Amino acid sequence: MNPDRIFLDANILFSVAYGSLGLERLWELDKEGHCVLFASRYVIEEAKRNHTKPDELNKLEACLSNVQIVLEADPSIDCPIDLPEKDQPVLMAAISARADYLLTGDIEHFGKYFGQTVMGVKISMARDYLLSKMKP
Repeated sequence: MNPDRIFLDANILFSVAYGSLGLERLWELDKEGHCVLFASRYVIEEAKRNHTKPDELNKLEACLSNVQIVLEADPSIDCPIDLPEKDQPVLMAAISARADYLLTGDIEHFGKYFGQTVMGVKISMARDYLLSKMKP
């Protein structure tokens, strides 16, 4: 079985660097070969901007060592769903990276799309993804 290709939004990176133990499970799944983690420089820079404490930035850098950095999507390609301009590059990078999942905690902008698959990418909260991977 192929590992899930997971694109991480900035708020996921921010939260794991802040100390979310639940999100660390994604990195465990990556190490076990169940998934591959991706992010773009756009989301990485946003996560870094929101951290001011050196220990959090260090944890973010450590987490990023297991995340593959993908290229930004071509900005001339139209976003297939209605998202604010600042969120369009997130979805488009996930689509360009051929991710299976876009994990985000952004309920305000992505919430109405949770559970939907857009051009091959299922938009989901990390919690929902992790619950779906729990063994019975």
